[in-house]
Amino acid sequence: MARSTQERRDIVLRAIVADYVHSGEPVGSKALVDKHHLDVSPATVRNDMSALEDEGYIYQPHTSAGRVPTEKGYRAFVDQIARLKPLSAPERAAIESFLANAVDIDDLIDRTVRLLAQLTHQVALVQYPTYQRSGVRHLELVPLNPTRLLVVIITNSGKVEQRTLEVSEPLTDADVTNLSVAINSAVTGVAPAHLAGLSFAHLTMGQAQRRVADDVVRLVTEVLTDDADTRIVMAGTANLVRAGHYFSTPIGPVLDALEEQVALLRLFAEATEGATEGVSVTIGTETQHTALTETALVAGTYGSDGEGQSHLGVIGPTRMDYPTAMTTVGAVARYLSHFLSR
Repeated sequence: MARSTQERRDIVLRAIVADYVHSGEPVGSKALVDKHHLDVSPATVRNDMSALEDEGYIYQPHTSAGRVPTEKGYRAFVDQIARLKPLSAPERAAIESFLANAVDIDDLIDRTVRLLAQLTHQVALVQYPTYQRSGVRHLELVPLNPTRLLVVIITNSGKVEQRTLEVSEPLTDADVTNLSVAINSAVTGVAPAHLAGLSFAHLTMGQAQRRVADDVVRLVTEVLTDDADTRIVMAGTANLVRAGHYFSTPIGPVLDALEEQVALLRLFAEATEGATEGVSVTIGTETQHTALTETALVAGTYGSDGEGQSHLGVIGPTRMDYPTAMTTVGAVARYLSHFLSR
């Protein structure tokens, strides 16, 4: 069945984007016909390219050159991706093995960000788990002396925090054991927003022990609302530097923008809001950040709705291998969620 003019032009646009991303060179009509077996003449393809140029999807960087995608062209290309190529079995096994060897949450995040940078050849960004929505998995009280406790807090996302607590009256080992049981029962799985309403008045314990329980709950709340959950870890800036010749302006402001944690968190939040299948793509001026108008962000989320979701993704020049980046971000996000759930 013969393709319609619009279908053919969509194919031509996808081919131009794919070839330009691969080679970095403007794409000509004859090369498209020869490489992609379009079953039409180079003259027809030239007409299609002229129409795409008139519509703002591609442009000619200089006379007698081929065409290069515009931001609008990249957006149309991404929107036309109907199905992403899944990772191969060896790629999936490599991701799982690499992340499975992590010894703690810090190591897991570090491995994740390095893995994303290596697989996509872009700058990788991973936000630490959002603890304030994740709750407590387990809490342990360890007596250091009769009036001092070590409070060990393990969140659902695997983060381990330790705090010391001075108490006004000496506690026996039995007191500490009873407090551990009571506080664990009260705080496990409870979000910080609900911790303030906890009461130990109904429990059989002295007034001094209830004060200790209240103080421990306050410590738990502080840990779960700590600013660490807003931290973003980055890897692969050398990839961006190597791609600096694809930017029309100096790369310095882009690197400076990547150091702005608040701006990146906003960008992540806006990018992933309403994203389909867990992966979103923000291109050029869509970032609404002056220094990032020649970049693209492929972002996803990890975690679960019940325990809180955080962000991860890759950022690089708009000349990016979008299918690979989208597939990789989605796969790594799923694996990271899997490991944190354990």
